[in-house]
Amino acid sequence: MYFNTYLCIMPNLNVISYFDKNTVKHLRLPFSYHLMPVFLFALSQAVNVNWQHTIIAFIILHLFIYPSSNGYNSYQDKDETSIGGLKNPPKVTENLFYATLLLDIVGILAGLLVSVYFSFFVLLYVLISRAYSYRNLRLKKYAVVGFLTVFLFQGAFTYLMVSSAVNTFTFESFFNSNNLICMLVASLFIGSVYPLTQIYQHTADKKDGVTSISYKLGYVGTFVFSAIMFAIASTLLFYYFDLKHQRIALFLFFVMMLPVVLRLLFWFNNVRKSTANANFENTMSMNLLASTCMNIYFLVLILNNNFSWF
Repeated sequence: MYFNTYLCIMPNLNVISYFDKNTVKHLRLPFSYHLMPVFLFALSQAVNVNWQHTIIAFIILHLFIYPSSNGYNSYQDKDETSIGGLKNPPKVTENLFYATLLLDIVGILAGLLVSVYFSFFVLLYVLISRAYSYRNLRLKKYAVVGFLTVFLFQGAFTYLMVSSAVNTFTFESFFNSNNLICMLVASLFIGSVYPLTQIYQHTADKKDGVTSISYKLGYVGTFVFSAIMFAIASTLLFYYFDLKHQRIALFLFFVMMLPVVLRLLFWFNNVRKSTANANFENTMSMNLLASTCMNIYFLVLILNNNFSWF
């Protein structure tokens, strides 16, 4: 009913006009880079990769679904202060709503080119991301519920969704101990980053009726919580690679994550001195470094799967 109603409306409008300059800014396409590690993680653990499906799935998620989720969140929030990937957000218009709707429809239908499973998972992801932002439901306004939504769906569920695209997929074959560990690791990594992305928005979120997990934890608590999530994820990853006799992969992980840990400690020390350092610029800088190190690490694992470097 939801889709049918708007599909009837949209043909009467100029589709190209939805994507005006301000709308495109709110889609925050570059921010998809920060959501790439889970995709690459799932791909790095795939045994028999279907590269055609992998490329299609990558495009669907990073150019359609993730930007649509960003845009819909902006449409609901009507932000006037800095948001992830956008320091000075422009005014939101109705075009943004229609643009996100179109991107979702195209993404879900295009998912059928991969598989029915993948298209269904994309649909679920879209519905949850809408529930996260939608004013009449707005899961994000609850500290724990909002955190768990992101923790599960940007982590474990995304790992599942990507795996259904890059591999031959059945529920019976997928849910084994290795994949369950990887899903948990993916969620823990997301859980370690997500509160830090909220640390500069305490005032804006509270004004908008949102109680974020970072606000509940406080500035110092946010860093401690994120460190605990990261430590548990790293421990599980050690266990996973040890089971697979891939200790070089684990050693490489610690080498690649060293700049992230050092930068995080430096930032934490500055925030303890002054909470003014918990600002947009430092948050985005930290997020960029973490995403880059993660992306490079999983790309190396993917290349190793094909060239057997270690």
